Amino acid sequence: MKIAILAPITWRTPPRRYGPWEQVASVLCETLVEQGEEVTLFATGDSVTAAALNYVCDAPLAEKPKDAKVWECLHISNLMETAASFDLIHNHYDFLPLSYSKLISTPLLTTIHGFSSPDILPVYQKYNAAGYYVSISNSDRHSSLQYLDTVYNGIDERQFSFEETPGNYLLYFGRIHPHKGAHDAIEIARQTGLKLLICGLVQDEHYFEMRIKPHLDQHNIVYRGNVGPEERNYLLGHAMALLHPISFDEPFGLSVAEALMCGTPVIAFNRGSMKELIKHGKTGFLVTNNKEAIAAIGKLSHINRYNCHRTALAQFSRHSMATHYRKLYQQILSERRQT
Repeated sequence: MKIAILAPITWRTPPRRYGPWEQVASVLCETLVEQGEEVTLFATGDSVTAAALNYVCDAPLAEKPKDAKVWECLHISNLMETAASFDLIHNHYDFLPLSYSKLISTPLLTTIHGFSSPDILPVYQKYNAAGYYVSISNSDRHSSLQYLDTVYNGIDERQFSFEETPGNYLLYFGRIHPHKGAHDAIEIARQTGLKLLICGLVQDEHYFEMRIKPHLDQHNIVYRGNVGPEERNYLLGHAMALLHPISFDEPFGLSVAEALMCGTPVIAFNRGSMKELIKHGKTGFLVTNNKEAIAAIGKLSHINRYNCHRTALAQFSRHSMATHYRKLYQQILSERRQT
């Protein structure tokens, strides 16, 4: 089976630090190659892969700014003009590639990593019958669309070490944006008297300057920056718990899966996919406000960290994701042959 994987070009595949869609595309691509599939990755020119690499954009747009529309156009068309060379195209680049789906004979499977705005729905609705959609959680589905299946994002478990004995700090790991709740994590930590480490890409500078930076003291509330994989593994594994006080319906939450893979329980606001990722009272706690989160911290000793790790392996391993997608690829190709 010849598979083309279309990754975004905002960040490298895999990302050096931040880049969730690129990370998932990379994990899937490399695992498919290990499983014997013939894969071509369409990504930035500096991407690292065991698959064949095809590119027109030499460096990530976020690191070497160019006109995004121009390079998105060139990147997507570069694949679509060679679509006939592949048995299937797996799109991780949101809605733009869908506009080609009626112009090519190669089936197009799109993993919907979330809806950035309701304004993009008309595109998904128009091309629903021409392609195949996969959701990354059951909670992140729109009632007007038809889905082939739900496939949870997989992570490369080899990059995450199980830690049975945690340190003495709480961790916030994610974008620095009001919807992700770093300010709530600070308040939770202050109320418990525990140290909080904050890691992530500053996506909203005003929010960071007004709601986060005034509380940083380099002792109790510490911002560690947008850390890379090695530091991420250590910080996730040695945390008492990951605080995930989101205020939006998050489609998935890679940091939640990563923390659990390290054996670290997660305390999250019960929004979006959190009830699918966290087993309340067993791998963490689903709460609705800061007060409940503070109470949950007092119950962390009841959580078996190895159970967190074992659950993550079962639900979010790279092989689980790749095997699930391969079954869907075969299903799509079988349907195409029959029609």
